[in-house]
Amino acid sequence: QVQLVESGGGLVQPGGSLRLSCSTSGFTLDHYGIGWFRQAPGKKREGVSCITNDDGRTHYADSVKGRFTVYRGNTDSMIFLQMNNLIPEDTAVYYCAAALLVDINYSGNYCSDYDYWGQGTQVTVAS
Repeated sequence: QVQLVESGGGLVQPGGSLRLSCSTSGFTLDHYGIGWFRQAPGKKREGVSCITNDDGRTHYADSVKGRFTVYRGNTDSMIFLQMNNLIPEDTAVYYCAAALLVDINYSGNYCSDYDYWGQGTQVTVAS
């Protein structure tokens, strides 16, 4: 059974940091690229970052560039999103998603059409 489970969300003050984890099972993560998305109340879901499955290239939304870093863990099943210098506008539910092919230059749904999605983890940035 394919599963993606996000964790690591929480309440943090502006300027703080969080590391989100995406734990995967039921498929070979090395064959899949990963995207991170977020959705704030009343807003559309937006792509935050993606990482390719072949050479590990990464892509970031302009709003998070220089503050967020996506990377693969040392195990074969984990992807992380390190979020630094958080601002209130980062408040949202964050989701990870997996796709057989992630293309940095893909013009559709932020790097790919995704096959599998997690349930999300809440990130709240407030003082």
